[in-house]
Amino acid sequence: MTNQIRPYEPLTAANAALILVDHQVGLMTGVRDYSTGELKHNVVALAKAAKALKLPIVVTTTARDSMWGPTFPELVEALPGIEIIDRSSVNAFDDARVARAIEATNRKKLIFAGISLEVCAAFPAMTAVGRGLNAYVAVDASGTFSETKRQVGLLRMVQAGVIVSDYATLMVEILKDNARPEAGDVYGAMDMGWATLVGQVAQAYGK
Repeated sequence: MTNQIRPYEPLTAANAALILVDHQVGLMTGVRDYSTGELKHNVVALAKAAKALKLPIVVTTTARDSMWGPTFPELVEALPGIEIIDRSSVNAFDDARVARAIEATNRKKLIFAGISLEVCAAFPAMTAVGRGLNAYVAVDASGTFSETKRQVGLLRMVQAGVIVSDYATLMVEILKDNARPEAGDVYGAMDMGWATLVGQVAQAYGK
């Protein structure tokens, strides 16, 4: 294995960026490890939470007009005004425009999510590690077409030094402090509005 144990250095709003790869209508139809509704929910929640935390966000598709169709509408609606870069390369990092957009974030910790997990998320994440960056993959905001693909994709990423996690943990790590003014929007984006409500109730009755 190539990955080394590294001292923990947390994700923050100042060092992290989100890269969303190929959440396209055609690819969504083949996903088998999550239901379409659950995967859409998770991707949109990740995007909204990242937006609330003011992370740079890069969105890309592949062969949008010839093969895999557009980004699913709910994600487009969640990220108004963000350019979606269409490319032909399998590895998003191989496209010069995508690479420039990622480099322009000036962030050394990159959070990837994509369809499919083992290609569209894994390839650019492993490329980022090879370039000396820290790469994370939000597994539950990605999807793939069989259990075999899921398992070998996860194994290959871990072997390459990519950090795998769920999307909510990554966003809460960046939030860091529940007293931050963004906390309500972050939890709300992840459909955890009840967390804010519980906190309000505790404040009202805990004194």
